[in-house]
Amino acid sequence: MNPPTRHRTKIAALGAALLITAGAAGTALAAGDDVPRGKEREAAALTGTAKLYRPAGDDITFTFDAHLAAKDTMDPEKAYGTFRFEHVFPDGTSGWARGKVDCLVTGGKVAVVTGVITETDLPSKGKRVGISVHDQGKNDRLGYSWIGRDVEKQELPKCMSSAPFEKTRTGSGDFKVLPWQPQYEQAPAKG
Repeated sequence: MNPPTRHRTKIAALGAALLITAGAAGTALAAGDDVPRGKEREAAALTGTAKLYRPAGDDITFTFDAHLAAKDTMDPEKAYGTFRFEHVFPDGTSGWARGKVDCLVTGGKVAVVTGVITETDLPSKGKRVGISVHDQGKNDRLGYSWIGRDVEKQELPKCMSSAPFEKTRTGSGDFKVLPWQPQYEQAPAKG
């Protein structure tokens, strides 16, 4: 083999290796949303912390660590994890709650999570609440089920909340929504 042929063979081998690597990386990103190699992508997730914008000076923080395992893709009520919120009023009074997730549904950058409050300094222990999030980078939005006149009488079903009507403080939003990708059975071919 003469020197120019050896050089071309090395270049061809290097080019092929680069193409294989790029193809594998592209496939992994398209299918797994940054899932490490060898790990299965979870079905849905809502994670992160943000503070709500309130011009009166209220300090309101929401934190989520909610997940739906890949094996439970078609059953959002098998979601697991926690949520927490705290509201400190301008006069220094406050209230907080922590809960256990019982449903998670996501679509695009929007998530709805419900759960039962397990710890709180409010009279809502044992009550199911719903929270919605719109992941918009650093300008996320959030909504919750405890609005309206009959809030004390409400019995909220799993997987329900209001539209994300609240804004987060500029730069404080870091909610991350992993979109749910339901796997439906194929209809039989008509023939």
